[in-house]
Amino acid sequence: MNIEFNKNEDLLKLSLSDMSRKIEKIYEGGGKKAIEKQHAQNKWTARERIEFLIDKNAPFIELGAFAGYEMYEEQGGCPAGGTVAGLGYISGKQCVIVANDQTVKAGAWFPVTGKKNLRLQEIAMENKLPIIYLVDSAGVFLPMQDEIFPDKEHFGRIFRNNARMSAMGITQIAAVMGPCVAGGAYLPIMSDETLMVAGNGSIFLAGSYLVKAAIGEVIDNETLGGAATHTEISGIADYKFNTEQECLEQVKRIVSFIGEKPKAGFDRSKPTMPKKNAEELYGIFPHDGKPYDVLDIIERIVDDSAFDQYKAYYGKTIVCGYARIDGWAVGIVANQRLIVKNRKGEMQMGGVIYNDSADKAARFIMNCNQKKIPLVFLQDVTGFMVGSRSEHAGIIKDGAKLVNAVANSVVPKITIITGNSYGAGNYAMCGKAYDPRFIYAWPTAKIAVMSGDSAAKTLLQIQVAAMKSKGKEITAEEEQKILSEIKSKYDKQTSPYYAAARLWVDAIIDPVDTRKVISEGIQAANQNEEIAVFKTGVFQV
Repeated sequence: MNIEFNKNEDLLKLSLSDMSRKIEKIYEGGGKKAIEKQHAQNKWTARERIEFLIDKNAPFIELGAFAGYEMYEEQGGCPAGGTVAGLGYISGKQCVIVANDQTVKAGAWFPVTGKKNLRLQEIAMENKLPIIYLVDSAGVFLPMQDEIFPDKEHFGRIFRNNARMSAMGITQIAAVMGPCVAGGAYLPIMSDETLMVAGNGSIFLAGSYLVKAAIGEVIDNETLGGAATHTEISGIADYKFNTEQECLEQVKRIVSFIGEKPKAGFDRSKPTMPKKNAEELYGIFPHDGKPYDVLDIIERIVDDSAFDQYKAYYGKTIVCGYARIDGWAVGIVANQRLIVKNRKGEMQMGGVIYNDSADKAARFIMNCNQKKIPLVFLQDVTGFMVGSRSEHAGIIKDGAKLVNAVANSVVPKITIITGNSYGAGNYAMCGKAYDPRFIYAWPTAKIAVMSGDSAAKTLLQIQVAAMKSKGKEITAEEEQKILSEIKSKYDKQTSPYYAAARLWVDAIIDPVDTRKVISEGIQAANQNEEIAVFKTGVFQV
């Protein structure tokens, strides 16, 4: 291992260490006092509930841990978006699990909470996975109600999705372990089965204080909408338990009875580990934008380090080919970061999509759809090539072919952002707007319209021109100060944490977990047997 390799490894491990510190803070939820209060009420935290519920020694992929990161600081923050969630196994069956974190503002829903919950329902619907709701929430965060209540992608969409999932035959189970208030009361009742914990679980459209204010009736919350009321009088709930453990044991039993459904039938053989050590990924990937061979990354992710490259000598700035990941057959589309020669002997910059590479990738994506092979995108892209030569050669036309193929692809798409994800390259390589089943980022990811340097220089030119038009002269020192301020702000916005906070990616992962999250993503996608007929739009040829 050479000096440069060691340097890369050290830098990436520092990034992972920083990520671990951030995650530890997020795992504290609303803080030590809030957790102690939860325990004093004989209630587990959201993470404790999930840990008890899921199968031991089976994968659990947490999703949206960084949701809300460094957002809502004036409101005291919203760790993990006030919801702990992920993809895990219960009684041997893969499920989506969503747990309100009552330690964060009493489990109230911030705007990002709604976005996160809707994303999790989307995952359940796309993959036809059972979804388990662990309910413990005070409802909408009232100071921000205008940003969470009325719009199409807001709070009410949750219940619309409950109804749609029920019609799709997707199992929904709600365990009510704390408050379930106002509009939120519909969620457990629109689920297939509702479980309640006596003394803590409650369901009502209006709590006792609001009832008194509205109609003058004096009543306590337990009598109004507790477990006994809803299992013995209203008939709204199906099961009553004295402890959370008993309640979660029943959830496990219910899931164990769910029958097997037809699968999509994606091909899977016996998994084999890569011949090349996955931990070497730490040393391969550079932090300074220097070239590297993406084949070195692929060979540390795929089974037996075996990769059958498609059109290896054509369109070299995108690498395409077939492989297996944990036994699953996949088609891989990856940006090549090496500086390469095209068929005319001209040098091409790594990370840039040229006419020929766009053409090749579009054709390969269509081939995978023909063969019903899931697609894996490894993004490290600075965008499409610009300049007169590319424009005259029709780069927009060729880029449109690739975007068309990605947009209309019907097989599952899983995207891993390893490095740059800039401009239209983000779209062409299946960014969030193009419906990947799952999208993950390495700590080295950068997501933006363009790089911080390019954006800062562009914005500086605009700002300086505007100031000069008003007759104000700018010194070189002032220009440098403005440039530094713009770049600092822009660099923060390109961070993977900024992206994950806003759910542009489902999670930030350790590179050595890439293989695991891809495998679990295809496992989930295989649960939905319905695959549409592949059709593309009009191609400009």
